[in-house]
Order: sequence, then structure tokens, then C-alpha cells
Amino acid sequence: MKARSTAKLRGNEPERAAARRRILNAAFSAFTEAGYAETSTLEIATRAHVSKRELYKLVGNKQEMLAACIGERAKRLQVPTDLPVPRDRKTLEQTLVAFGTQLIREVSDPTVVGVFRLAIAEAVRAPEVARALDSLGREATRAALRRIIAQARSARLLDGPSAEMAEQFSGLLWGNLILSLVLGVADRPSSHEITRRAQNATAAFLKLYLDRDESERPPPSGGREEVKKLRRAHVAAK
Repeated sequence: MKARSTAKLRGNEPERAAARRRILNAAFSAFTEAGYAETSTLEIATRAHVSKRELYKLVGNKQEMLAACIGERAKRLQVPTDLPVPRDRKTLEQTLVAFGTQLIREVSDPTVVGVFRLAIAEAVRAPEVARALDSLGREATRAALRRIIAQARSARLLDGPSAEMAEQFSGLLWGNLILSLVLGVADRPSSHEITRRAQNATAAFLKLYLDRDESERPPPSGGREEVKKLRRAHVAAK
């Protein structure tokens, strides 16, 4: 049966693509059920209804299957490419809200939460799971947020280390939500709740950085002149 299946796949691109999807779905299911370290390539091939030879040909070894599984799901973590470049407070606020909304919507998806659970469960036996998740998914979103912050700094809207401010925004955005989702003690937030969380995090972030910076700026030159006049008048009165 498998020999006939292998022969059928040769030279048939739609069949090869379908077989690859079956392999990756079977691999992810097996990884989450039995653990990465305990799952064999034979188990994955059996679930996907392909031969081991075809499995290696279409995807690769087990570590490559893991990277492919996480990479497919990490695509959901990509931020929109059409976010406005922050030029003033309004566009910075719009950009951060859009970024936060997209990030929570995708990360809170059950399939993505499943990847986080797999990484935690295999942290000791197979640390490569966490490394793959970090490099293929989390680092991409962190880099995108740092880029937004850097653009705001270039527009003189923010002042400070981009990485530090990005971490601060992430903390305000997530709170304990991701931990609660991974532990299964919280439901996935609704669209309204996601938007509200992104808006609240953005408002708190701008109050912490942008509003603080504005309050600490020196008064305009006209204001300084008035202060000088008042001082001179005070001295003359003496």
C-alpha cells in the first residue's frame, strides 16, 4: 500500500503538497500527545499514511519536521506590513493598537498556544523545541515591535532604548494572559476584549513615555523670556 502511495507521489506536485501537509499535521499531533523526544519517525509516517522514505524526502528528519511545524504556525505571528509609520502621537497610537491587536489575536489561537505548551513540556528533554519557537516566532514579533519603537524615536516621539521600551509595551499588553492561556485557566479573549486590551496597553505606554517626556520638555523660548522679565522686575523692586 505504501509502495503504491510512494509511486503515486512521484511527479505529482498536488499529491506531494498534500502528503507534506499530512506529515506535518501528524508530526505536530504526535509531538503534542507523546512529546517530541518520545515520538518516532515511524509513528509519524504511520499517522500520515506515507513511507519513512517519503517522509524524509518531503520534510526531512525529526528536527526538520519540528522546525517546519513551528514555522507554519509561527506565520500567524507575523505583523501586518501596512502599519502606518509613526509620525505623530495619533499614528503612533494607531500603530501600537494595530500591532497589539494582531499579536494577541494570533498568539491566543489554540494551535499557537499548543506550540507554547509543547515547548514548555519538552524544555528539559528537547530544548530545541523552545529554541525553534523563539527564533521562528517570538523573535520576529519582538523585532517588529522594536522597529516601530525605533521609528517613533526617529520622529522624536519617544526617547530611550528601543529594546527596553518594546519589553515594557509587551508587558503592558500581555500581563498574565499568555500564562493563563497556556495553563488552560483562561478562555481565548473575544475580539472586543482583544481590542480593548491593546488600547489599554497603548494608553498606559504613551502615558509612561510620551506624556512624561512632554511634561519634562523645557518651556518655549517665549516662556523663558517671560520668566526672565519677572525676575528682573523682582530685582528692580528691591
